[in-house]
Amino acid sequence: MLAVHFGAGNIGRGFIGSLLYKAGYHTTFVDVNDQVIKELNEKQQYRVVLADENEDELTVSNVSGLNSTTSPEEVIQAIVKADIVTTAVGPTILPIISDLLTKGLRERLKKTGHPLNIIACENMIGGSSLLNEEVLKQVTEAEKEQFNRVYGFPNAAVDRIVPNQTNDDLLQVSVEPYYEWVVEETDVKGEKPDIQGITYVSDLTPYIERKLFTVNTGHAVAAYIGHSMGYKTIEEAMSHEPIQEITLGALSESGEVLIRKYGFDHNEHLNYINKIIHRFQNPYISDDVTRVGRGPIRKLGSNDRLIRPATLYLKLTGKDPVNLAKTIAAALTYQNKQDPEAVELQEMIEREGYQTVLEKVSGLEKNHPFIAIVQNQLDIN
Repeated sequence: MLAVHFGAGNIGRGFIGSLLYKAGYHTTFVDVNDQVIKELNEKQQYRVVLADENEDELTVSNVSGLNSTTSPEEVIQAIVKADIVTTAVGPTILPIISDLLTKGLRERLKKTGHPLNIIACENMIGGSSLLNEEVLKQVTEAEKEQFNRVYGFPNAAVDRIVPNQTNDDLLQVSVEPYYEWVVEETDVKGEKPDIQGITYVSDLTPYIERKLFTVNTGHAVAAYIGHSMGYKTIEEAMSHEPIQEITLGALSESGEVLIRKYGFDHNEHLNYINKIIHRFQNPYISDDVTRVGRGPIRKLGSNDRLIRPATLYLKLTGKDPVNLAKTIAAALTYQNKQDPEAVELQEMIEREGYQTVLEKVSGLEKNHPFIAIVQNQLDIN
């Protein structure tokens, strides 16, 4: 079996590539990093090390590489022969790879017409759908009907922390033991890829929001509250009991939203929360609070990890989301001169004040009751 995977970075090799190997695929990595591609072709294997006290290793073999810039025809032929196509390139790169992917899918139609599933494994909502849209922009109406009939673009939610790292071995990658790869089965064409590690679901939305409201929300709590208390890393912040309490409180608030919206089992979700908090405390994958907290304007957006669960909690329960409000207050006071968004946010606040800026970045109406809840936390601090 052949897998074509766009993106030979740490996530591609350490997460998706390792699961494809375990499932029995030969994986051809497609990337523009010529050094990595040459190493893959020369060694035909690499090591994946689990970031924990045991440092267990997996040698991933049966791999090769193609440079999409210098060998586009070979990439096209690989897509023609592929049994699955996956990506881990980053949301902004999906439109860029769509051109070569379209050419490969068009050639495949001419030669085989066999069904194929293309799964974008990106840290975003609807990555596969976006890639599908970009592909369909480049085909005729007649081709569009054929593409829609034989090519599946099932959306996926992925979760695995890959710490910042520098290794002597260019291909070696360290990853956390925990991972989650959830795929929406309704858009799969033909047989579902038999890959141990994929969880197939009929509706991906609950799992996307579960990850956003737990992993991303929890990370933001540790980053902004930790930074406000002078901590440098997530692990250091999460060793401080008051921050643990705020994090657990915030995830209990966002968790109540998930339970009420999607019917998640209360005890199972509490176990999930505890597992996520344990991940944040892993010293082998600790990250700087400034990296996790970067981009506070985006993170304070109406549909992002803080405002959305907080306002939904208020709406669904009628109670104040105190811990989420504390985190949002900390985000509003977050200062980091190396972060353009943090600088911009503080300049806006200096000109217009906290309330007006919160209304602008969050999209909340002036009289929304949550504004006063956050203002109360700002006054306390």
